[in-house]
Amino acid sequence: MMSWIISRLVVLIFGTLYPAYYSYKAVKSKDIKEYVKWMMYWIIFALFTTAETFTDIFLCWFPFYYELKIAFVAWLLSPYTKGSSLLYRKFVHPTLSSKEKEIDDCLVQGTGCLIGETAELQHAGPHHHQGRRRPCSLGPPTTGVWAGQRQTRPA
Repeated sequence: MMSWIISRLVVLIFGTLYPAYYSYKAVKSKDIKEYVKWMMYWIIFALFTTAETFTDIFLCWFPFYYELKIAFVAWLLSPYTKGSSLLYRKFVHPTLSSKEKEIDDCLVQGTGCLIGETAELQHAGPHHHQGRRRPCSLGPPTTGVWAGQRQTRPA
């Protein structure tokens, strides 16, 4: 339990607040090199945070798990190891570059679906979920408000 608390504090302070402050300084100074360095860090940190959500559930029993997380964040931030830059340049950038079109298409479709579902919920009223919910088709709806048709509220 104590390892978890220390790990959370270290990741919060050194993994989030410290880089946030230096990101602010990079933006303020308009130093492109620093700006790029911190952007690479935030991309890697976002992936780490996403992975951490699952690894905390399945690997928390692993000996020294929380200590390894602390060491990983220190490695990412270290100006000597340049861990975030290394991971970004070796793995993330090549992967995102090769999959960029597919990711963009998924995001556009997902955004359209989300907008369509939100509009449907807003216009359907409180009785919308009475067994009539349609599955998301990953695209904007072909009927309804977003397709230019006027919706009426159920009586």
